[in-house]
Amino acid sequence: MIVFEITGKEDNPVYQALEVANGNRQYDFLRTIVWASLEMGRPFLSQHVIKAFNFHAIVCLHTNAGEYRPCPVTVGDHRPPEHYRVPALMDDFVNLVNRNWDQDPVVLATYVLWRLNNIHPFINGNGRTARAASYFVLCLKSGGWLRGETILPELIRQNHQEHVVALQEAHDSFAATGTPNLDRLHALVTRLLDEQLSGAGIQPGDDEPQAEAPKAAPTPNPESGRSLGDILGEALASRSKGEGEGEK
Repeated sequence: MIVFEITGKEDNPVYQALEVANGNRQYDFLRTIVWASLEMGRPFLSQHVIKAFNFHAIVCLHTNAGEYRPCPVTVGDHRPPEHYRVPALMDDFVNLVNRNWDQDPVVLATYVLWRLNNIHPFINGNGRTARAASYFVLCLKSGGWLRGETILPELIRQNHQEHVVALQEAHDSFAATGTPNLDRLHALVTRLLDEQLSGAGIQPGDDEPQAEAPKAAPTPNPESGRSLGDILGEALASRSKGEGEGEK
């Protein structure tokens, strides 16, 4: 059963109830896969994990859950790459993230959040998938699950309009120059992460989190004000400049 094919709309109460249930399952999977990745000594991003995030988000809501989209899409003012380019772009994306694993955690998480939204690899649930993948990277880089009553993916969802504006600014700069301007998005992620951690009573200088499934521990307050264009621009330039020019 694919609920959207039956209802034809997302404001149906059955659709909305299943969406909430899927979100809870995705959250549980996110926390567990953070723990499992650290326990197994495999703290890196993979396409399998990204696809799993999407599967949990949209299974039985839309077709092709956990599979790359088979058709072109348009998202507001952003036109993502053609569907036949998605597998290669995702290969490049994951490889770039893992090659730059020593970068600042918030810098890398911000890039993941933007690039997944930019490629828009799935038929639906791309925002939920990008938020989960970003937080996955952030937790792995921090050494464990980050405490907070409301975690970063949900805080980003609650600040939807600000998030959309920051994403579009990055999309536009990427299309024009081949390098995304992620400063606004980075500032948003930094502010909301500070909100999460301060709400949990975590202060700069607290101990690093531990890789435990049932419990979480603190992380230092992340740096802010970093120029993402400087950090990731060089790595992106050789591949993405030509791509950006092709998507104007």
